[in-house]
Amino acid sequence: MASRRAALALGLSLALAGAAATAAPAPGPAGIMAPEPGDMAMGKPHARVTVIEYGSVGCPHCAVWANTVFPAFKAKFVDTGRVRFVVREMTTGESDLAAAGFILARCAGPTKYFQVVDEIYQRQASMFQPGATPIDILKDIGAHAGIVGPAFDACMRNDQALAALNARVQHHAEVDKIDSTPTFVINGKVILGEQSLDQMTADIAAARRH
Repeated sequence: MASRRAALALGLSLALAGAAATAAPAPGPAGIMAPEPGDMAMGKPHARVTVIEYGSVGCPHCAVWANTVFPAFKAKFVDTGRVRFVVREMTTGESDLAAAGFILARCAGPTKYFQVVDEIYQRQASMFQPGATPIDILKDIGAHAGIVGPAFDACMRNDQALAALNARVQHHAEVDKIDSTPTFVINGKVILGEQSLDQMTADIAAARRH
């Protein structure tokens, strides 16, 4: 996958892009539920149900789900130990923002990864406003996670981190056969597009019965 060095430049400039994921549910490839390098997870490690989200912090549809459904989903299923939630990174939508955002989250470390991702989703729309300077918003998000000054600059220029992200995205696209976001996998069942809490509740209940 081609390098996106522009994603890490301090002069980052973004334009809104992205398409809805509307295809019907499809069977996932064998082994899609197996742990993959780079998986970021929260919740009980041995929960009966695992929900994987292939998402992108540059995807407006992922942001809608993250901001409107995820808080209730987390409270109902993750915080109660009923579901293990796994994020697998993609760079759909605004790819520059996706690359810079996920690398920033990785720089924050495992304990603050989801904090950074959540804040990017919360502030994503503001980055797409006319006249917005996305890199300044990312700097502010980084500061909330303790990444400031030279540490932020070094994070954004980390070619090794960018190469690792590209490798993960390539694996998700070519091996896991993921081509749109958000895509959810619930105990092996692939479900495309934004999902309501009621829809996810039904799918999780079905997964628990099998």
